[in-house]
Amino acid sequence: MINQFVTSNWYLFAALIAILGLLAFDPIRRRSSGIRAVSAMQLPQLMNHDNAVIVDVRDNTDFENSHIAKAINIPINQLKLNLARLEKYRKKETAMVLVCRSGQQATRGAQVLRKENFPNLYTLDGGMNAWEKEHLPVQR
Repeated sequence: MINQFVTSNWYLFAALIAILGLLAFDPIRRRSSGIRAVSAMQLPQLMNHDNAVIVDVRDNTDFENSHIAKAINIPINQLKLNLARLEKYRKKETAMVLVCRSGQQATRGAQVLRKENFPNLYTLDGGMNAWEKEHLPVQR
């Protein structure tokens, strides 16, 4: 009976395998690229003990509505044009945490910075959604 179901709905199982593969691939790709994820609960410790710099890659409007204290706002589409603003942190090898709404844009931004040889890169896992879900402080 299961074999008949699988045979009749092979495309569903192919899609399931593809989705599982993509879900498994992302953490592997992050580790191999040197970009680490940090949870919303771990980020304050990274900020306080390692003096991590927060780079918010959301657009200006979203940033003004709410952001993590002391975050630097550089929208993702302007990141390459504003590398000079981050240069002093590259030289000091300061931990840099990229933040967006859900985590996807931050990963793209971290990849851009990795290509420019910025060390010690992190992304906020779940982005500002996760930060706010944990009721952590934001500035408005």
